[in-house]
Amino acid sequence: MTLFNYWHYIVFFFIFLLFVTGILSAFKQKKQKTVISMIFSVTIVSIFLAIFSILIVDKYTKEVKLYKLKNKRLLSTEQIVYSGIVKNTGNHEIGKVKIEIKIVNRGHMTGSTRGGASYFKSSGLFDFLSGGSNVLYRPQSITKEFLIAKNLKPGNAKSFRVYFKYPPYFKNASDFAKVYGH
Repeated sequence: MTLFNYWHYIVFFFIFLLFVTGILSAFKQKKQKTVISMIFSVTIVSIFLAIFSILIVDKYTKEVKLYKLKNKRLLSTEQIVYSGIVKNTGNHEIGKVKIEIKIVNRGHMTGSTRGGASYFKSSGLFDFLSGGSNVLYRPQSITKEFLIAKNLKPGNAKSFRVYFKYPPYFKNASDFAKVYGH
């Protein structure tokens, strides 16, 4: 669950006022079917507004930056290690800080397709006819997400280290990291 700050409560207050106004105007209607449909509509709209407001307020009030990101391959265990520091640069506490790491294989772009590796995933009729077991599927990008900090106060920083399996067939891979707070 995300940590709420005063902006969340201000937005919730206005959504609640909108909800109460909608309910009161629904009860002023003369037809019973209109009252029920208006209450249902106002409730659905209020729920959607509350969900989207949480996402929008989080995006603009919870700022986190990534520093000193390094990676290192562990060949003995076929893993890759990412380490670095995350810092809360905003004015509000962040409940959860997550990092998303994407590794893209650039080896297939240079024309080196040795070993007969297939760069597509079979599906549909071809998969049915081939049985699916003879086709070698090797994804050319991997995206992993990790929780790296909890309850990070404004101005504080925390170091992290994450591990995951590195595909041995990747050649000349590029990595992209994105950090965000909830």
